[in-house]
Amino acid sequence: MTVYQTAQNLVLPADDKDEIAVSIVMPCLNESGSLPHCIANAQDALMIIAERHGISGEVVIADNGSTDGSQALARSLGARVVDVAERGYGAAIIGGFGQARGHMLVMGDADGSYDFTDSVEMVGRLLEGADLCIGSRFKGGIARGAMPWKNRYIGNPALTGVLNLFFRSEISDAHCGLRAITREAFATCGLTSSGMEFASEMVIKASLKRLRIAEVPATLSPDLRDRPPHLRPWRDGWRHLRYLLMLSPTWVFGVPALMAMLTGLAILATAFAFQIGLAAGTGPFGTSWTIAAGFLLTTGHFAGIMAFVTHIHGVRRGYRSLRPWIARNTSMLTLEHALASGLGLIGIGIAGLAAVGWRWSESGFVALPSVLPLVVASDFAAIGLQTALGGFMLAIITDHDTHFGRAMGSRG
Repeated sequence: MTVYQTAQNLVLPADDKDEIAVSIVMPCLNESGSLPHCIANAQDALMIIAERHGISGEVVIADNGSTDGSQALARSLGARVVDVAERGYGAAIIGGFGQARGHMLVMGDADGSYDFTDSVEMVGRLLEGADLCIGSRFKGGIARGAMPWKNRYIGNPALTGVLNLFFRSEISDAHCGLRAITREAFATCGLTSSGMEFASEMVIKASLKRLRIAEVPATLSPDLRDRPPHLRPWRDGWRHLRYLLMLSPTWVFGVPALMAMLTGLAILATAFAFQIGLAAGTGPFGTSWTIAAGFLLTTGHFAGIMAFVTHIHGVRRGYRSLRPWIARNTSMLTLEHALASGLGLIGIGIAGLAAVGWRWSESGFVALPSVLPLVVASDFAAIGLQTALGGFMLAIITDHDTHFGRAMGSRG
């Protein structure tokens, strides 16, 4: 059987689905020391699930290239072993889920740190209608020595807080490795991350797709390995954080864009008010601040275009819903409108620059008393150029469809 590398290919024959309801999948890379405990624990969980819900299950070891005999050991203990060639935590789980037979998929580490009997309640939540159920170690309990202090008190709370802020997931432990998800929900999310950021991707895309997410307590114990864990806190923490940023154009581009543009406009408006006499005195903003305001306005506009383009990219990829205000104005989203707006702004900018040049020549080419008109005219031209180029960028990411609204109609 082929090892699937993306969740969108998770399709199994109906008879396979009917025979087994739950698959407990463990990613494995040289875990022969802890596999006996983990497989026995998972089998206990399946027995409880069978007694409580009357459904059957299997234990699947997604082996990522072990060289310590983990494969043979797992088979001897009654687990089914599937080989996943692509290395990485996320790749192993995607490959394992791809070859699992259950329509409810449980994931957990093969190092003995999780108690798979905690997944019994997770399966119950799926049966009650949840799409994804995540364990919370902070609600269930963390044994002494099970989690480094920097992970427990800094890394996990900080990353979970950022994830909840960006995506409104409302969970307490975004990185618990014990979770359960329906096959349909997993395929819907279209997960592709091969590394540790897979855990964040699952929560993010489930939130963006508005899937029903539940959370139950889970316990964490010291792992049974006689070697250091594969996890590298600082490296993997940064990988998680950068992944959160990459999937949140609002916070990476949109919020900075709004702040920059509002600040730039406030400075320019204040300087203009003093220059034409609406306010007495010379005002707080001279040449330096005026130039800085022009920079903030143009870079803010550019960041705003990036926020818009990356949002549309997420809609096109199927993991983001089109924002309502964009959906209401899709008829205006065409390359021609972008070009017309851009060229109009460029025209205003050129006219302003021409007026500044004329005034300069009339004064005998003496330095002008204020740079404000020059900055404003330059900003109009720069923003117009960015708008026109942004229109072409949108046309490219919508598969060269010049009517962006039509290209997104079936995606939003």
